[in-house]
Formats: sequence, C-alpha cells, structure tokens
Amino acid sequence: MAPLSLLRWFATASAVLAVVSTLLLGKASAGDITLIVDARDATRRILHASEIIPVQPGSLTLQYPKWIPGEHGPSGPIVDLASLMIHADGKLLPWRRDLVDMYAIHLDIPEGITSVDLKFDFLQAARTQGFSSGGSASDQLAAVHWNQVVLYPKGAALDSIRMRPKIVLPNGWEYSTALETENQFGDTTQFSAVTLATLVDSPAKMGAHVRRIDVTPPSGVRHTIDLFADGEAALDMPLWQIEAYKRLVVEALALFGARHYNHYDFLVTLSSQMSNYGLEHHECSDDCMPERSLIDSSVQRLWAMLLPHEYAHSWNGKYRRPAGLTPGDFQLPQTGELLWVYEGLTTYLGEILAARCGVSNLPDAREHLALIAARLDNLPGRQWRSLQDVSDAAQILYGSRADWQSLRRTVDFYDESYLIWLEADVIIRDLTRGKKSLDDFCRRFFGGQDSPPEVRTFTYNDVISALEAVFPYDWETFWSERLDSLNTHAPLGGIEGSGWKLTYCETKGTMATADEDVNHTIDARFSLGATFAEDGSLIDVIPGFPVALAGLAPGMKLTAIDGRRFTKDEYRNSMKMGKQSSKPMEFLVANGDYFRTLRVDYHGGERYPQLERNAHKEDVLSEIMKPLSVRAAGKGN
Repeated sequence: MAPLSLLRWFATASAVLAVVSTLLLGKASAGDITLIVDARDATRRILHASEIIPVQPGSLTLQYPKWIPGEHGPSGPIVDLASLMIHADGKLLPWRRDLVDMYAIHLDIPEGITSVDLKFDFLQAARTQGFSSGGSASDQLAAVHWNQVVLYPKGAALDSIRMRPKIVLPNGWEYSTALETENQFGDTTQFSAVTLATLVDSPAKMGAHVRRIDVTPPSGVRHTIDLFADGEAALDMPLWQIEAYKRLVVEALALFGARHYNHYDFLVTLSSQMSNYGLEHHECSDDCMPERSLIDSSVQRLWAMLLPHEYAHSWNGKYRRPAGLTPGDFQLPQTGELLWVYEGLTTYLGEILAARCGVSNLPDAREHLALIAARLDNLPGRQWRSLQDVSDAAQILYGSRADWQSLRRTVDFYDESYLIWLEADVIIRDLTRGKKSLDDFCRRFFGGQDSPPEVRTFTYNDVISALEAVFPYDWETFWSERLDSLNTHAPLGGIEGSGWKLTYCETKGTMATADEDVNHTIDARFSLGATFAEDGSLIDVIPGFPVALAGLAPGMKLTAIDGRRFTKDEYRNSMKMGKQSSKPMEFLVANGDYFRTLRVDYHGGERYPQLERNAHKEDVLSEIMKPLSVRAAGKGN
C-alpha cells in the first residue's frame, strides 16, 4: 500500500502544483514569447535570461535590439550578451552571427520543432558613464532594461510580438515598473502580456532600500515617485520637494491639457555607483541620479531639472514623435533632424516646469540659463557646425569625448534649442500682448483628449503649421535661419526680448559653485578659456582664449602656478593677484612625461555669467516661469 499511496500523493501534488502555477504565473498563448529574467546575481552585475520563442521549421534569424528609443543612436549593448545557448526538443542548435549585421544571428529549425529555448547572460557594465548600457547595478539596487535581455524573430512588427515577461528578484528586494503585475509568488513576479514595443518602453527598478511617494493630483490617475537608493539616508526627500513634485504633475497637466498614459511612475535610482542620466518612456521615466541628489542642496540644484524633463517627454517624444525617430523596428536607423524639437523643446519645457513647480528656484533657473547662453556664446565650433548638423549627427556626438568639445561641439541641441524656443515664446507673447504663448502651442500639439499610450508622428511642416495656427508669423524663416546659422554668437534674442541681458561678473553663483563642488572641477571657461579638474588636468580649452594662445591643450596637466603647487585655492589666488600685476601667469605644465613652463597673459580676474535685468523692458522671463495656477488665479481677480 505504501508505494501506491505515495504515487497517489505525487499525482495529487502535481495536479495542485499545476493549478497553483497556472493561477500564479498565468498561461502563455501559443504565439507569445516567454521571457524570464533572473536578477538574483544583479549585485554581481549579471542578469540571467531565458526565452521560449514559437518557431516554424526552416531558417530563422533572431535579432538583438540595436536602436534604443530615446537614446538616438545604435546603442544596444550586443557586446555584453554572453553564454548564448539555443535548444530545441532538448538538443543544442548551432547558430552563427551575421557577418555584416552584428545584431543578428542565424539558425536552422528542424522539422517538427514548434519552439526554441534560449538561455543567455547579460553582463552589466561596471563603469558609471553612458545611458542604459552603462552601470545599472550596485550592491543595493539594480535596473532591468528589457531590450538588453531579449532576442526576437526578424520580420515581425514590434507591436505584433507579444511578450510574457517574468522576473526573479534578489531575496528581500522590491521592484517598480510601469508593467501590470499579473501574479507574484515570493521573489518571482509574472507581468501581464504586452507587445515587445511596450516591454522595452517599461524598465524595471529594484532594490533593498525603497520609498514610494504618491504625487497623484486631485481626481487624477495614479502618479508615483518610486525611489531606490544605495542607503536609507538618501531616501529622505524633504517635504518641500515632495510638494514641488506634486505641483509638477499639476503644472504639466495644465500645460498640455491632456495626458497620454494610464498611470505614471517616476522610477528614480539614487546611486553614485551607477550611470547617472535620464531616459523617457510613455508611462514612466528612468531617472538615475547621484546618491545624495535629494538631501544635498548642491547636488539637488544640478539635478532639479531631470524629472521635469523626462516627464515632459511623455508628451514630446513618446506621444508625439518625429517621423525619423519612429522607424518601427529596433534594427532600423533613426534620423535626428528634429531633435531640436524632441530634445530642445523638452529642455525648454523641463526648465520652465521645474521653475513653475518650485523644484528649482527662480535665481537658480536664471543662472542656469546664463551659463547655457554664455557657453554657447563662446563656442568656436559654431563657426563650422550648425545646430541642424548637431541634430543630424547626434548618433555619433553622444559618444564624443570631452576634450576639444568647444571646437567639435557636442549634443548641444538641448541647450541651443532651449534659447530658440524661449525666443519663439517671447515673440508670441510680445506680438499678442500676452494673450498667446508657447503654452498654447503645447496644448494644440501635444494635448487633445486623455488617452492610453500611443504614438503620433510629426514632421517639420507639422511643427511650423502648429506654430502658425497659434500665431501667424514667418516661422519657416525663423527656424531655418537659426538651424542653419554659422553665427559666432549664440541666439540670445529670447533672453534680451524677455527683459534680461547676458553679462559677466567676478562672483560665482550658486549653480556654478554647485557644479564645481559636485564635479570636482574649476570652471575658467569665461576667463582663461578652459575647464580643469581639481588636480589641474585640462578637460577642455577654448581656441582663441588665453590658455589656448599660450599653447595649452586638453590632456595636459597644470602641476604648478606662479611657482607653487597647483590647487584650487592657488589658482584663485593667482587669478586675483594677476589683476594687480602686468606680469603673465606662469603655469608649469606636464604633457605626458615632459614638463615646460608656459606663460598666460591674462589679467581680467575670474569671470562668471549672469542675467541682468533690463529695466527698459518688461520682465517676460519671470512671467513665463510663473506657475499656471497662479496666472489663472490672477486672471480670475
């Protein structure tokens, strides 16, 4: 009897386990791709992935995502995919990489086979530079970007590929994602089936130190800030910031007039062991900030615009997207000719939303604008590379080095377009006597009716037409002149038309101070024409400025200044004494293994940009940065 009872027990247990498994983990349809990501080794920076992909007999090509939405380049980290093994019916199948397209692998499916099982690892980077392919894990938290752990059949549209993702967390960790949870059992979570496009648009954050903050507006859909940090202290967001982020949601919804998501999560990691950047998604943002970004005033100043910027992208970039950035497949190239709208307008909107909600104060916002304007106004690269070419070349400029950036230019369509969209806003406000503004353009172009996530593409002509509909003006000439310009100076019409002017002073402002303190640099761009690391290493020099004229270049290192070892304090002493002397400053410079003394003939002292009020003009800039709710209340009175 014992053996028979044991068999019956096993049969009953198996049936129960089958039922429990179905209830907890769901059941995939025949055409779904099952994806399981085991993140229990995330602290070692390894993700283990497995897939079950439905197939048919014959030749099959599997692809690894190459062009990642929001990263504007072929940044899919194929080099970090490792240990790939493909089985069918328990047998190992041989595969070979395409000799031209490194993101494609080919294999033959035998007769009678209806699915293949893939197992592979993704090796997360240890470096703290880069976007999603940079450092994505520390000892206490991690991020899963689904495009890094998926292979999919070639030829199928992204919206036609259904994925059933599952994730296994390290013991005791929590997670957040825009995906809907179907079932959860212990550390294993099954998410509801979604398309591959939606999956890649929905990263997951996880960690041991978590705090969730509800920022849902009255009568609105759920909005949450999900904080994941390397330690508990970093989660202590002060009350004033919480209230400011609540106002951010209110201000953004008032600006655009409608939302295009079912719910929204600000997925925030606070770690200096991971890459620090932001990446936009329809129903969430991937906000990766230094560990002390919420509790250190200097770091907070520098990162205050991140969440507003990425949140604005839910409208500009995700809902409305340039046609060239919407190829419909992760393997097809994207073209950046409209990044001055996608990123440039978002930069403008992020800056004013940060000021309107109070996460950034007005003096900081003005100083940041001054720093942007001054850098672009002292940029020799403007003489040969237009703003349009900067946008067109984005895919190669994102990875460009910091040295000789002043001559090469970088992805400064973010900053220069900010200045131009400000100018457009000022023109509309001025010529309509304040009755219209760029806010009206945003409601027309990005608003409409509330809706779930969707993509509506646009072209250059659509942008011009929408601006014309808000206020008739020669917007075609306005934009073509500024996009194609090789003007030595930055487009400052918006600053000047809004009642301010760019000037310079010897006093370093709070934003410049925070930048130097947090990034351990010395900003001498507007005096000597250079940026130094605190140890004297030259990060970049500006051709035509005193340091460059003296023969210094990026990669060299200042070891002494005026006979004393180089330090930040000695640099400032020499700059001060140089104003009182006609003698050149003496720099002992190391260039590799060689040393020489170079003389820098400069006597102007330290120099930092600021915005100064023009009393002869109305202060339109402050009006632009005023909360919409305050303006609405003022009109009511």
